Amino acid sequence: MNALKTKEGKHVYALAGGWKWHDVETDDWENPEFGKLRNQYPYISEWFKLTPSLKGKNYLSVRFPDGTNPVLVGTFLYTIASELDEDRENEQFYFYIDREVLITFNLDGHTRKIMGKPDRVSMLHQCLRPIDGMFVLARAILHYFHAGMDKFEANLREVEAVMRRHNQRNLMDRILSSRFELLYWSNLFIPFQELIAASKEGYLDSLENSRFYQQLLHRVERMDKLFRHYEREIDTLVTIDDAIAGFRGNEIMKTLTIMTVIFTPATVVGAIWGMNFENLPITKVSWGFFAAMLFTFALTIGMYVWMYTKGWTGDLLRVKSKNKNI
Repeated sequence: MNALKTKEGKHVYALAGGWKWHDVETDDWENPEFGKLRNQYPYISEWFKLTPSLKGKNYLSVRFPDGTNPVLVGTFLYTIASELDEDRENEQFYFYIDREVLITFNLDGHTRKIMGKPDRVSMLHQCLRPIDGMFVLARAILHYFHAGMDKFEANLREVEAVMRRHNQRNLMDRILSSRFELLYWSNLFIPFQELIAASKEGYLDSLENSRFYQQLLHRVERMDKLFRHYEREIDTLVTIDDAIAGFRGNEIMKTLTIMTVIFTPATVVGAIWGMNFENLPITKVSWGFFAAMLFTFALTIGMYVWMYTKGWTGDLLRVKSKNKNI
């Protein structure tokens, strides 16, 4: 942020549009150093009373203290990491916006560094109102979502490739992990949609000529389309996995049924010749055992040939290529 002109302290930046950005870091909302802010922006005192209860929560409110000019206050949860398995915690910053000033509290250092780059500084100087500066900041934070979606898409493509090649038993766990990751990102995305809606409520038609609002709106719409697309894609994967599991279950049951029918003659022969009777046929001759075995094999093969000619075996007993989908 070195390219910005600094006034009234280290974290107050005067923009070319005639408004200011206060970039504040604090853990104490009752800090007496905020007295100047309280005197200069009376509604901020009411906001300070609410902020301690919002830790770990998203919040956005549009107020009209004087009955005409809007004041936006709220807090955003977001992350600068791009994957769920990274060691990370959600970031949270608070903001206050009126017609003269944008005040942010506890913005993370990484985002602050991004906002200090020449292109972002140039955008901020082009903003005519503090709300436009908020649009620039929100659009910068949404970049983390794009990076997260890139990693998410790569992982999802890997799951799809594994499903096509092997469809392993633990594949559903990976699909559900992808669903939870998408749910995580979509929950963090909600405040940006709320910001768009709240801005329309507060500034009405004056947003139509704001280039920075339009840029944020288009980025939000892009992200919303991505979330919807991936949600449908994951639902499709779940459906495919269910279909494959059902097909395989039916295939197994059919195979077991066919094998049971084929070996029914052997079961019957074994049951008959296992009876405790004295005068069973061919049990007293030397060739009786071989005759019973031959008779059993003939019946078994005959049963299979009969089922095959009827078309009841289908392709269940055929060997499949490893490149098949199921």
